[in-house]
Amino acid sequence: MKNKLKKSQKFSLLTAFYITLLQTLLLSVFLYIFTEINFYFLFYWTLFSYTFSAVLIHLRLEKYVFNSIKKIYKDLTLLETTTFNNSPINTDMATLKKEIDAYAKNKKLELEALKGREEYRKEFIGNVSHELKTPLFTVQGYISTLIEGAAEDPEIRDKYLKRADKGVDRLIYIVKDLDMITKLEIGDANLTLKTFDIIELITNVFELLEIKAKHKNISLLLDKDYTTPIMVVADQERIQQVLTNLVVNSIKYGHKNGTTEISVENLNSSKLIVRVTDNGEGIENAHLTRLFERFYRVDKSGSREEGGSGLGLSIVKHIIEAHEEKIYVESKFAVGSEFSFTLQKQN
Repeated sequence: MKNKLKKSQKFSLLTAFYITLLQTLLLSVFLYIFTEINFYFLFYWTLFSYTFSAVLIHLRLEKYVFNSIKKIYKDLTLLETTTFNNSPINTDMATLKKEIDAYAKNKKLELEALKGREEYRKEFIGNVSHELKTPLFTVQGYISTLIEGAAEDPEIRDKYLKRADKGVDRLIYIVKDLDMITKLEIGDANLTLKTFDIIELITNVFELLEIKAKHKNISLLLDKDYTTPIMVVADQERIQQVLTNLVVNSIKYGHKNGTTEISVENLNSSKLIVRVTDNGEGIENAHLTRLFERFYRVDKSGSREEGGSGLGLSIVKHIIEAHEEKIYVESKFAVGSEFSFTLQKQN
């Protein structure tokens, strides 16, 4: 394939041609007037003049362009872009244009990512403020009422103190969840891996949440009778929390007289998958991508009435990822939801 000349080379050759043409014409006129025209001399003069002019112009032009572009590279390097830090200075304008276009595109993507993070940060701070403000104002309201004289009535005093105590418990619950999720996000999970029976663990979770489920007459079921233990390797306490959070969510958003069913299936020779399925409210597709974000709520009002810190699913995701496993969610609005996660089987 024929190599194309750079624009600077084309400019040098063309400029040298015009200079040589002018010099040759002037020299021819001079020779014609004062001596005689020597065509051999003119040929070699033209060849020498053209070559010398082309080389000289090209070198000077390259140096000028090099110095100009060097300043551009220096300015871009101050912006700490690795693209220009690691690349040699190139005087080809087409190549430079491509590099600057790529740099501008990367910076645009970085700016968009930073804007997204800033929006997420603002939303997170707003959510934390709201979650903490509600129980704080509740506690403050009851205590202020007692200070103003309601404490004289034993019945009102006991009732308001119990309500204030519930508000404090909710604050502690939120702070503990925030502390846990912070540790999980920075990789300070401190998992204690051991071998245990996942079926037995699921049964224990059902027993712990049986009373909560009865309030809405929701049945907690295994998909079938598991006659033999299914052994997995994981942090038992953390996986119990994952199952508890998922089952509590299914109860919270489940219909009365509904069901929450857990199944355990082989995924491959080394993994199994645990599925938590309900026939509750379901989740619209618009919410699925943000479902595991901290404090994200599908129902902004109803879910707060149900309680919880708003961190349950985020904690679930981080615990599963700390095990280097995967979590999935499928849901159909007004039909139900299925959360599933993988676990390592015992070798």
